[in-house]
Amino acid sequence: MGTLYDQDIAAWAQEQAQLLRDRQWDQLDVEHIAEEIAELNLRERHELAHRYTILLSHLLKWRYQTERRSSSWRNTIRDQRKRIARLLERTPSLKHVMDDAEWQSDVWGDARDKAVHEAGLDYDVVPKTWPWTVEQVQSQEFMPE
Repeated sequence: MGTLYDQDIAAWAQEQAQLLRDRQWDQLDVEHIAEEIAELNLRERHELAHRYTILLSHLLKWRYQTERRSSSWRNTIRDQRKRIARLLERTPSLKHVMDDAEWQSDVWGDARDKAVHEAGLDYDVVPKTWPWTVEQVQSQEFMPE
């Protein structure tokens, strides 16, 4: 049948939190707690990459499809910037991730693919590398022209 961790992770998490509060160290599921903490970091990094992919793909569409610009695109850009800002407020240690060249390359590649496929853009027109600074991308005032 398996452990509570295998059956209902939410109930397991509540139980483990209570055991921690009660200082019942010998009852803790240390291996799974460590696994979940490590996974939390990966989930937060994935969330940041996902938000950036959406934001950058919309900035690309805004830049290269001027005739199709809409309030919907502008709202998506504004919304993603707000979500990124909240994520970085909640987990400021992720700010260093955005300076990583490999992370930027991965996110840019995903955003470029997304924009090309969704908007029918030509790969040769869209830059192969991230053309803006992180500060520009996060700024509510910046819109690529």
